[in-house]
Amino acid sequence: MKRTQLQFETSILSVCAASGSSNMRTESTKTSNGSVDECKPAGVHVVTGTPEEAANILAGMENDGMVKKLPKYENCWLARTDPKDVARVESKTVIVTKNQRDTIPIPAGGVKSQLGSWMSESDWQTARRGRFPGCMAGRTMYVIPFSMGPVGSPLTKYGVQVTDSPYVVASMGIMTRMGTPVLNKLSEGEEFVRCQHSVGRPLPLKAPLVNSWPCNPEQVLISHLPDTRQIMSFGSGYGGNSLLGKKCFALRIASRIAKDEGWLAEHMLILGITNPKGVKRYVAAAFPSACGKTNLAMMKPALPGWKVECVGDDIAWMKFDGQGKLRAINPENGFFGVAPGTSDKTNPYAMATIVRNTMFTNVGETSDGGVWWEGLAPPAAGVTLKDWHGKTWQQGSATQCAHPNSRFCAPAAQCPIIDPQWESEEGVPIDAIIFGGRRPEGTCCSR
Repeated sequence: MKRTQLQFETSILSVCAASGSSNMRTESTKTSNGSVDECKPAGVHVVTGTPEEAANILAGMENDGMVKKLPKYENCWLARTDPKDVARVESKTVIVTKNQRDTIPIPAGGVKSQLGSWMSESDWQTARRGRFPGCMAGRTMYVIPFSMGPVGSPLTKYGVQVTDSPYVVASMGIMTRMGTPVLNKLSEGEEFVRCQHSVGRPLPLKAPLVNSWPCNPEQVLISHLPDTRQIMSFGSGYGGNSLLGKKCFALRIASRIAKDEGWLAEHMLILGITNPKGVKRYVAAAFPSACGKTNLAMMKPALPGWKVECVGDDIAWMKFDGQGKLRAINPENGFFGVAPGTSDKTNPYAMATIVRNTMFTNVGETSDGGVWWEGLAPPAAGVTLKDWHGKTWQQGSATQCAHPNSRFCAPAAQCPIIDPQWESEEGVPIDAIIFGGRRPEGTCCSR
């Protein structure tokens, strides 16, 4: 018998928001009575994903001074973070397993591994007890049911994230399929990854916020528990530290799920390319961060007759179908792109994508209600700039106007060259894979 929506929302609070499922409990989850009991929020809101709900979330953030509306564009917003919370914190990102060898190669004595950080289960329990109890006091706990991939696709995986950050709710609404459609799938018994996040600043505050941005930089810890399909993030409100559907789920936990189930979760763009004869092929390409994946995924060919269409710019989930053909989906629903360097010259399609329904973070602000960053043409005469700290900024200043890791978060469906099959449930057929890297220094040739 199917549960009603109210029954399911009640159960999701007691089960999904808990630290583990009834059929996947470990000693670590037995010690927890669930996220609500542990974090002690003032209230709980189950996210439905409606436009009205999204508007209310943004209005509340604006009222709290956490975001500012940008009148130059349609439904675009600017957030400025605490300067101590501006990027992923790899040194405080750990994977928790019973044995270190299950996570990373064990380096020689005195040598720090370059392939990830492992934390023992006992150390993680100690770290958790020092962070999460009471961490959401005075705040609302948002329960976000989300889908990585098109809802209903055989390649899709589901998650539920609890968070005390409305910025996370607004951003996850762009980056994932979120809300009631996912609740309906979970009510049918779909498995899901359990994600718990807190900015770590319970109310009342003991110290003032910087830029109205709650975070706890000294206590940041982003932990992954692949054996129980859990992600626990504390202290940071920004990017991949808090939007747990991104690298935390889509690569780290998904890689473990993929290993167990026989598929691949990769740091790859996906694009479709059509030649002048109308023959189309799909290509995946793996490059490290900041190597131009987004620009390649949205390339504007200079060769006559060629066409490129974007499926995804960051992550690919790939699996062989029943006929032995490798197929791939982009599990994300949006672009979380680095702003500096993006321009009409380097990526005109990205620029066309971000003029509506976009969350900008730590970019510069123009006096006419727009945004600016390094790489864009100078503003028009008479238009002044504020930097990512909110201070007056002029061309030629010793500091940068936008933070080097400043971001735009925009819906993928708005991309002018989004591929018609980008939400195909079976995935697009991959015909080639490109691998690339980054040189530590440039090279030059002498004649």
